Amino acid sequence: MLEKGRVKAMKYRVERDVLGRVKVPAGAYYGSETARALENFKVSGMPLQKEFILTYVMLKRCAAIANMNAGKLDQRRCRAIVKACDEILKGKLADQFVVDTFQAGGGTSTNMNVNEVVANRAIEIMGGRKGNYSIVHPNDHVNMSQSSNDTFPTAMRISCLVALRPLVKSLEVLEKELESKSKQFRGIVKTGRTHLQDAVPIKMSQEFRGYAGEVRQGLRAVRLSGFQLLRLPIGGTAVGTGINASPEYTKYMLAELSKAFGAEFKKSENMFADMQSRVSELDLSDSLVEAAVALGKIANDFRLMASGPNSGIDEILLPAAQPGSSIMPGKINPSIPEMLNMVCFQVIGNGTAIREAVTAGQLELNVFEPVIIYNLLFSISILSSAARIFAEKAVRGLKANRERIAAYVKMDTSIATALSPHIGYAKAAQIARKAYREKKSVMEICIQMKILDKETLKKILNPRNEV
Repeated sequence: MLEKGRVKAMKYRVERDVLGRVKVPAGAYYGSETARALENFKVSGMPLQKEFILTYVMLKRCAAIANMNAGKLDQRRCRAIVKACDEILKGKLADQFVVDTFQAGGGTSTNMNVNEVVANRAIEIMGGRKGNYSIVHPNDHVNMSQSSNDTFPTAMRISCLVALRPLVKSLEVLEKELESKSKQFRGIVKTGRTHLQDAVPIKMSQEFRGYAGEVRQGLRAVRLSGFQLLRLPIGGTAVGTGINASPEYTKYMLAELSKAFGAEFKKSENMFADMQSRVSELDLSDSLVEAAVALGKIANDFRLMASGPNSGIDEILLPAAQPGSSIMPGKINPSIPEMLNMVCFQVIGNGTAIREAVTAGQLELNVFEPVIIYNLLFSISILSSAARIFAEKAVRGLKANRERIAAYVKMDTSIATALSPHIGYAKAAQIARKAYREKKSVMEICIQMKILDKETLKKILNPRNEV
């Protein structure tokens, strides 16, 4: 940087790793492995999400206590590590977690970034200077009884469970709003549509009950996939055998994690499977895609039904969110459903990336976990926000255009379907086509053709009979 016309040199400290000397900015709390990652992975400028990093820090806190309880870590170092983690969890040193999402496989760079920051802050707490790892070592002490291979997927599962809570709430709110609209529209009969063509009548309440049911199905899938994440591979260390971890470590670790996150975590039923494969995370991704498909369909329907107002369907009136055009005065667009559609596209795309990454796992480890967790947390976050906004700004204030709906029902030729049991399919089809050609109602054509007496026709062709 410039200072009085002169370039001020950045100060560094020198650390060593297995590859040799590494220059680390003197003020940095990260160390050599993070510095190498910064140099190697100048890819996207997008680090893993804050909630994932904080979950990882809490995991390190729990590990220190678990190792102390197991008799492996001394109390003084444990207290320093715990205090360092507590500071980070309160928001300090947030700018020190700098590794790009697209990094070395298995999340080793992120794990070491966390280890180094926690270690260097713990060193300071114990009266030392950053980089003096004889006091607290990133690997020997902060990473004790651990590997990137078991801590990273553990942090993945926990951070997803935490992130799912607001998504579940948002979907519950959306379901409730759609059910409320179903009750509000109970007396309205409208034209049903299949193949984008007029079909037999349906109550608007039934249509919206269907939307609520679609959201409910997505919500159920999300909840079920979340249960699988309660089993953690922590303690498996490198390949699932638990090398370098004491027999008691996993028990203590699960207890600490359960207390920290308010959940009942259990050990993986098959440690090797949960380290080799990310199928449970794929199940979660698939449930998010399922929810996105349901919400995207509803958004599509809303945009169709709100189309117009003069040359479209114009059956529903959406709350105006913003002016719709920079050139056409007074134009109002279905902005909120459009936003929801785009979020759903993104979630489906993220799901494709996740599926590819899960499929590419090999032997004892899936090394593509960083891109899996980034996309999972991204999908959960945007779907949660979009569902809540859609409920509040599109569904809650939505109204039915009763006059337009009644006009459509009056001219709906598909009501001739009700005549089939009385006069046969072929005759009913003839009447429907004649009504369409002559721009008359089915009732008018039946009376004109003297098909049945008027009172009988009124009973048969009442649109409410079909719904």
